[in-house]
Amino acid sequence: MDMDSVHEINRTLQNQHVRDFRSAGGKVVGYTCLFTPVELLEAAGVMPFRIRAMGHPETDLADARLSRFNCRFCRSCLQLALDGTYDFLDGVLESNGCDQLRGMFENWQYARPPAFFHYLKAPHLLGDDALDHFTFELGRLQTALESHFGVTITSQKLTDAMDRQRRIRRKLIALDALREPERPAMTGSEALEVVLAGGGVGAEVYEALLDRLAEVFAHRRIERPGLRLLLGGAASDEPALFAAIESMGGVVVADTFCFGARSYRPLVIDRDPQAQSDPLRTLAETYLGGSRCPRMVDEFDGRLAFVLEAIDGSSAQGVILVNNKFCDLHGFDNALLRIRLEDLGVPVLCLEKEYGSPADHGRLRTRVQAFCERIGERP
Repeated sequence: MDMDSVHEINRTLQNQHVRDFRSAGGKVVGYTCLFTPVELLEAAGVMPFRIRAMGHPETDLADARLSRFNCRFCRSCLQLALDGTYDFLDGVLESNGCDQLRGMFENWQYARPPAFFHYLKAPHLLGDDALDHFTFELGRLQTALESHFGVTITSQKLTDAMDRQRRIRRKLIALDALREPERPAMTGSEALEVVLAGGGVGAEVYEALLDRLAEVFAHRRIERPGLRLLLGGAASDEPALFAAIESMGGVVVADTFCFGARSYRPLVIDRDPQAQSDPLRTLAETYLGGSRCPRMVDEFDGRLAFVLEAIDGSSAQGVILVNNKFCDLHGFDNALLRIRLEDLGVPVLCLEKEYGSPADHGRLRTRVQAFCERIGERP
């Protein structure tokens, strides 16, 4: 397994692994938000599948139900649900990641209801009360999964799934380390594709794939990588965006994307194997405390620290903050991040883009090229 395997997984939503899993009687449940504990699904014997739009530009069906003042990523996901592309899913988990995603899910449930549908509510604040509430919500999800799919999620099954996800996240962090040398081992678009592949296969398959990729990239280096850039912001599953930016002569050596490093780096919390604890509460602590999403209230300093840590670890020379058009959460957060980073002497470029629009890449390239030239002129 190498990058060819990654490309094949990402080539279509219902990839061969999904088809084989379902043919063997397995069930697949879709989710979008990083607050979804995939470990609970895995412990239920269900494949978690991260819903994405693959840069799909058509939204005619979705536009009849979801206003064009919503980001096109949400509308594109809804389009794929309404046109039957996501009919292979045996269930869907809604979460309150943002109001626009909630609108997408609610229209999906109304117009083309899946066999299993559950709303997982994640708090917007940290604290003991929020942790208690999220632990309760995870218990509700466990009960719903057990009832609908006729399974029993034991503490041992859940603990095993949690241990596997820790290993996977550490392996992704180890791959990230191969991007840190002066000559990185992989491009930003390749790194994003590797992460995206994890949302479309089972955990066992993905862990084996990461082991193989570690061997492949350990002996590979990029010739003349150019300017070192960090990409942050948008909930975007578009490797082509990374590639377009890298075509300007730089390389994306780190990111803080929802579909990128934000999906694994903050979620690694060491667990004492001898300690007796409630697995559900441990999951709640991991996902709630490890979130770096702008939906979280009063947690901006943690998000800034996450970006600064990524800059320091990758020796990034500049930061490009991206948001999809009409994404209020990332739009406001990126503006604040730009002010704080520039106060610290970090060059920053903010880009607003239309999701899934290749025509937008020409405009973005012009701005990125000017930004890279400005960085190159710095003493």
